[in-house]
Amino acid sequence: MGFAAIVLIVSIGYASLRGRNDAARPLTDPVPMVADKPGSLAMLRDQARASPDNAEAWHAFGAAAFEQQQFAEAVTAYEHATALARERADLWSALGEARVMNSPTDPMPAVAVSAFEKAMAIDAKDPRGRYFLAVKRDLSGDHKGAIDDWLALLRDTPAGAPWESDLRRTIVQVGKINGVDVESRLAAISSADAHAGLGVTSTANAPIPGPSAAEIRAAAALPPSEQNNMARGMVASLEGKLKANPANIDGWVMLMRSRMMLNEPAGAMAARKAAIAANPGAKARIESEAGALGVPAG
Repeated sequence: MGFAAIVLIVSIGYASLRGRNDAARPLTDPVPMVADKPGSLAMLRDQARASPDNAEAWHAFGAAAFEQQQFAEAVTAYEHATALARERADLWSALGEARVMNSPTDPMPAVAVSAFEKAMAIDAKDPRGRYFLAVKRDLSGDHKGAIDDWLALLRDTPAGAPWESDLRRTIVQVGKINGVDVESRLAAISSADAHAGLGVTSTANAPIPGPSAAEIRAAAALPPSEQNNMARGMVASLEGKLKANPANIDGWVMLMRSRMMLNEPAGAMAARKAAIAANPGAKARIESEAGALGVPAG
């Protein structure tokens, strides 16, 4: 499995940092924590090209390319990923952001807007799509409307989310430049309000602890066989935690993804079956996620 083990380890860490709601994702993907290892971007590129039908491989490559400011490559990678997983709002909004950053003159090119709108059509709570469509409103001159949208996003943002401080700063700066009072409205958005919107509010939906950045970097220095053992150990640990916390749907999705990356489709199918058995009300979502990951039917 080689470098795929590192991608898997990082992916487990990423999913473990998320709560129940998909909108609690950062505006940029944390996958590139391995991108500062020399040659890792090239390895992710090779990994994606070797698995052209694997959306997750293109996702990892796109996120790493974005982190290294290789925006043209990020655009290409996310275009591949969205073509393979058309119902993934996070991939569409990531594509939009990459297109914005890759545009030399237009601060909000039409192709980026199209990607953000596709993300929002799939998931109206996607934070990156909401943020950038508010930017579009601001650029069009509707500063108050943009601020309203950003405040609504902030209200839905879990306290301490990676984008929270930048979002607050944007609201303050745009308000100051355009004479829009925002201080009282910002003050009204309490920590309790933030948690009430999209945060984790129950044990069943609590995030599963994942590896630290230091642990991930340490894993990148291991020989391939040890990387594989570490990845398999983390998958086994995730599986064990899901047995104790079976209502964590994101955890089941991560387990399906992990089994597929380990080339264990039977294990992924078993995870899907267990997830549905534990969460029958979420069957449609689980089936959709399984389909996007390429889990065999049956």
